[in-house]
Amino acid sequence: MFEASTAIILVISLIGLVAIGVHIAIALGITSALGIWMVTGADMNAFHTVQSMLAATAYEAIRAYVFAVIPLFMLMGEFMGRSGTVTDVYRGINRLLKKIPGRLAIATVLGNALFSFVTGVSIASAAAFSRIAYPEMKRYNYDKGFALGAIAGSSCLGMLIPPSVLMIVWGILTEQSIGQIFAAGVLPGLLLAVMFIIYVFIRALMSPGLVGAGMSAAEKAERAEEVGDIEEVSTGQFIVSLCGILLVVIAVLGGIWFGIFTPTEGAGAGAFIALMLALIKGLRFREIIDSILSVGRTSAPILLLLVTAALYSRTLAMTGMANAIEGLFLGSGMAPWMIITVMVLIWFALGMIIDSISIMLLTAAIFAPIATKLGFDPIAFAIVAIIAIEAGLYTPPFGLLVYTVKSAIQEFEPDMNVMTIFKSSTPYWIIMLLAMVMIINFPQIATYLPRLLF
Repeated sequence: MFEASTAIILVISLIGLVAIGVHIAIALGITSALGIWMVTGADMNAFHTVQSMLAATAYEAIRAYVFAVIPLFMLMGEFMGRSGTVTDVYRGINRLLKKIPGRLAIATVLGNALFSFVTGVSIASAAAFSRIAYPEMKRYNYDKGFALGAIAGSSCLGMLIPPSVLMIVWGILTEQSIGQIFAAGVLPGLLLAVMFIIYVFIRALMSPGLVGAGMSAAEKAERAEEVGDIEEVSTGQFIVSLCGILLVVIAVLGGIWFGIFTPTEGAGAGAFIALMLALIKGLRFREIIDSILSVGRTSAPILLLLVTAALYSRTLAMTGMANAIEGLFLGSGMAPWMIITVMVLIWFALGMIIDSISIMLLTAAIFAPIATKLGFDPIAFAIVAIIAIEAGLYTPPFGLLVYTVKSAIQEFEPDMNVMTIFKSSTPYWIIMLLAMVMIINFPQIATYLPRLLF
């Protein structure tokens, strides 16, 4: 009874701290310290236990070799993004799709899919393509909501197509192979990209006005003057940039999948190759330093979150809360698909208030064992979880991807209503939901490559 009451107090404390705006890492740390103190006696001697567990957990987490994979993959993406490679590839794809309805939006989806192979953060994709793709679509009189929906919607591929920070975090938290999760994300990611393209193509055929059809020469000139000159990419630049991205993808992911690299070594190799490509493309020393500092500012909070999440997991084990929640789900009498549905709804609800990594830190250690006991393949469930958590970033009122797009287009559309972006992103949210249903019913979509390669 004591452990049950302690678990309830911890859950209420955590929810309360997050609700009043305390950072999730601090909330996890405070809740964990409280739980350890209560379980070990709630007296002065318990403070020493709290201190020793905090120190031991922090030391074990930070010294773990695998943790270096996060900043290294992020550095790889940062070098690729700053080098102009992504812009070159996007404009090259746009030129190749000249005769296809909705080509700019389709090029945005394809560009995001390619960029996803060299960056592990969907927020980075959203910010980059808001600045790259939106001026082009505005120039050709695309409907603003449709254009921003395509940018926000397709940026989720950054967390699904490897390397992905969410995949790395899930692997660390659940002690699964990061290489297998990387392999599992490829086919679902490409499936999602194809479904996005089909949606864009059908909308462009049904409503040509959404993609600027019928615009006069005078309107084109006016739009061009409004957004300014957009530099065309040469065939040589396009080929160099595309080959650079493919080299990184083949070297890093191929090396991990075929056992040449560990994920951490692969991330280091990828960061080095990306740096060489960036230097070839003319990246200056000051920009290299800025890239390193930017990654440090982004990855340090993630590593802190992982430390406090590890402490929180230990606290859950000590209080028996994880077992209690597991027993509640498994003893509820609900069918397995209903339990998975409840999990997905919880992820959606959490997506309204906190970011995707925080959601994963709170739920992965509890939900993953339950799914395994229900008979779901753990690798396929990881992909379902990542899609569901990422879909939460489109959920109002605090969908992080939507606000990233809104912030990135401020100079082009200072008066853009954020609800317009939310509404335009809804079809992509629905497509992600369909993809989840497909993977739950046909887990081979996610498990085929891991079984083939490992």
